[in-house]
Amino acid sequence: MRIALVVPHLFMHQEILPDVIFSPGWLAIDLACELARSGHQVTIFSPGPIKKFFKNSEVDNVTADLSLFEAELEQRGYGYIELLKKHPLTYITLARQVQSEIVAQAYEVANQDKFDLVHIWCNEEELALVNARFCQKPVVFNHHEPFNFLTRYRAIFPKYKHLNWVSFSHAQRVTLANDVNWVSNVYHGLPEHKYHLEEQKQNYLLYMGRIIRPKGVHYAIELAKKTGLKLKIAGKHYADHSKDKYWQEFIKPEIDDEQIEYVGFVKKTEEKQKLVGKARALLIPSTWQEPFGMVMIEALACGTPVIGFDQGSIPEIVKDGETGFVVEYQREEKIEKNGHSVAKDFQKLKQDRFFLENLQKLKQTLEKIKEIDAAKCRQVFDKRFTTKQVVQNYESLYQDLIQ
Repeated sequence: MRIALVVPHLFMHQEILPDVIFSPGWLAIDLACELARSGHQVTIFSPGPIKKFFKNSEVDNVTADLSLFEAELEQRGYGYIELLKKHPLTYITLARQVQSEIVAQAYEVANQDKFDLVHIWCNEEELALVNARFCQKPVVFNHHEPFNFLTRYRAIFPKYKHLNWVSFSHAQRVTLANDVNWVSNVYHGLPEHKYHLEEQKQNYLLYMGRIIRPKGVHYAIELAKKTGLKLKIAGKHYADHSKDKYWQEFIKPEIDDEQIEYVGFVKKTEEKQKLVGKARALLIPSTWQEPFGMVMIEALACGTPVIGFDQGSIPEIVKDGETGFVVEYQREEKIEKNGHSVAKDFQKLKQDRFFLENLQKLKQTLEKIKEIDAAKCRQVFDKRFTTKQVVQNYESLYQDLIQ
């Protein structure tokens, strides 16, 4: 098959991707490389060049014209990430223009009969949706967030229920109307040899991911303090981004570099292997509808059990009592402020009855974590979450759509 994999997010650039948390980008690269190894002709359409990440696979890379974007950066005297931090509206406007170009280019080339199918891998905007009618080849769509997460998604997606949609978890489907044309559900995966089983654990808990309130990092901190265990926090915080105060108000005051340690943003696979593989348990106390959660399958690949709330995809990824535990979550109460319902600050949250009940359930679950066998976690990963299995699922889907 001749497959166009379109990833129009501006993070898809070799100067940006290694320095941000953007799992969809790495997943697209893994998928493209494995499809190419399986004998398919694959082209990734991306804003910037990413060919250096293809690991010698026969994957083509078509990029957008970033000259005007780069001229804007040169005029301001800094790079992409600095522009995103300092002038997010300008960044988004320019990024949207680039997305328009790369999507249009993919559809145009497909219409020249150079592809059998176009896969829009991530589409945070409506651009690829509204223009799909002009593509003469089958088009299939993914989305990497809950569909109800932002207003612009909710406003546009119901108009395009007839398009071919693939979910990453069945929980992700709940966030959009039931009459959407779901053509498949394909769980994410990882290359089978990227991580290895580690059976010798150390006595610390781990949180790894974006440090934002919906991820529930504050639950991990309070659980560590309640049990006396050490907690390592890995990931990016957003203290210097717009109005985000979560790091300053919930996390930083709790870090003492003894019991609660912030280890930073872990980029290298070897560093992740050591950090995740040695952890007693990975904590996923998300209070939002997780569409998937890559860190969970990274943990299973290392033989590390996972403890998380029953939100979004977590109950689909974690086999309760077998590869970790799924804890019932009760939403905390909000308070009225200036006529609006708002979330409580950390000090008030610590006195919230539902917060305390959730925390107690996590503690009771953690006491059983030694019942989970590391080798079993790895077995489940090998059975359900390798890139080879992902490719087999997409091959079957592509063939159905083409026929």
